[in-house]
Amino acid sequence: MKSKKGFGIKKLLNVVFSQKFIVLSLLLLQIAFLIFAIFVLAEQFVFVYYFLLAIELIIVMYIVNSDENPAYKLAWIVPVLLFPMFGAFAFIYLKFQSSYRYEKNLITKKIENTKPFLRQKASVIKALEEHDMSVANLAHYVRVYGGYPVYQNTKVQYFSLGEKKFEAMVRELEGAKHFIFMEYFIIDKGYMWDTIHEILVRKAREGVEVRLMYDGMGTQSILPFRYERTLRAEGIDVKVFNPFVPLVATIQNNRDHRKILVIDGHTGFTGGVNIGDEYINKRERFGHWKDTAVMLKGEAVWNLTMMFLQLWEITGDQTVAKYEMYSPTTFEHLDTQDDSFVLPFSDSPLDKENVGELVYMNIINHAKEYVYISTPYLIPDHEMITSLCYAAKSGVDVRIVVPGIPDKWYVKLIGESFYKPLIANGVKVYEYDKGFIHAKNFVSDDSTAVVGTINLDYRSLYLHFECAAFMYGTDCVKDIKEDFLELFEEHCHRVTYEECNERPIAHRMLSAVLGLFAPLL
Repeated sequence: MKSKKGFGIKKLLNVVFSQKFIVLSLLLLQIAFLIFAIFVLAEQFVFVYYFLLAIELIIVMYIVNSDENPAYKLAWIVPVLLFPMFGAFAFIYLKFQSSYRYEKNLITKKIENTKPFLRQKASVIKALEEHDMSVANLAHYVRVYGGYPVYQNTKVQYFSLGEKKFEAMVRELEGAKHFIFMEYFIIDKGYMWDTIHEILVRKAREGVEVRLMYDGMGTQSILPFRYERTLRAEGIDVKVFNPFVPLVATIQNNRDHRKILVIDGHTGFTGGVNIGDEYINKRERFGHWKDTAVMLKGEAVWNLTMMFLQLWEITGDQTVAKYEMYSPTTFEHLDTQDDSFVLPFSDSPLDKENVGELVYMNIINHAKEYVYISTPYLIPDHEMITSLCYAAKSGVDVRIVVPGIPDKWYVKLIGESFYKPLIANGVKVYEYDKGFIHAKNFVSDDSTAVVGTINLDYRSLYLHFECAAFMYGTDCVKDIKEDFLELFEEHCHRVTYEECNERPIAHRMLSAVLGLFAPLL
């Protein structure tokens, strides 16, 4: 039998030589070297110090006069003023990197080139204008500034739990005849991935085109090193989006947080559910995992297909697809007659349009009776807080559900700092007592809903590639509302103003400090 000492040394060596430890160590060494170089230069040459001080003032003026979100400005101004030389140098280094501009140019060009394949049907917009002009205006904005049209003739099914989505996902994958496109932030080995993996390999052998893309950060520490090589050897075409490398770089912030599955062009999935056993409650993490998704069948799936191809083609080898090959009309007639409206859309961090946030704010600002919201991370910016509070003060029933058991303690601390001002203005805040709620849902007035990947925090709203499905008049809106009502009545407790006042002073102080840097976390 091995000694405890020997076991401990082996465990330590495994940690030291792990990919995660090596990457973290390289990052820390880079930061340490930058700090050392700056301060050594400043001590040896007085004029360098004053030069850097002048640079600091210029940078502060640049930040103040930029068109960035005010909270994001503050999050940079504080470290620049507190750590003049290092803060200024860090801002310059991270703000003006060629890799960021290169990625931005790629995605801008790709979206421009694919516009002819995402044309808006005039008959659909006309029908939407007759139903609700404010929703038609939103659809106009998303089409012009986001790049995606609105559709009819699409059936939508809502899944109130990840395991329900998984069951449908397996069934639809088994029926694939032509192609499978999968794009996920996290793929983790376990029952869920093993089940899907077996189907993908089998389908690839049958001649089905199988493409898989996952984020380099989301999977960096959970999949085997260079796992994509194994998958390619099995016939699966794989790309890793923005592979994580141990370099201090702005582009590392721009992660692919989307969850997309498209099967044969006629069936698509999106929502909060990644590929991992906790998402279907096969493994317990942070109590019961509450997540949601939608399945689309019909014309609106084309938006998801194009989203996938756009990002696929700027990742690695940039071969352009013959997009018409992936249109469902190429394969079969779709019996999905439906006069409701579905608008799948994507949000990019590489443009100046905060499409996800503006869609959310449009729902809040046009609500007449109620708006119910679920989000795992509650770090709203000033504009979002203003919209939520104004709606509540206007008599709209505004409710937000957040996790009772968080996955990140510091995010919960920051989120709790928003409870008091929201509650004071009439917004009702609930915590999911059973565990962690990962669902990103909006529903309003029995007519409008959004299910997707977009959290109410800075990373989702400003830094990540995200996606969602906006729905107006679909049958599943009532299912989403009923799911919320069950949450409120059976699985949540409403946070009171008194509870906010009872939070320990140390917690409140730490929340305030962390809140300053929330846009950078």
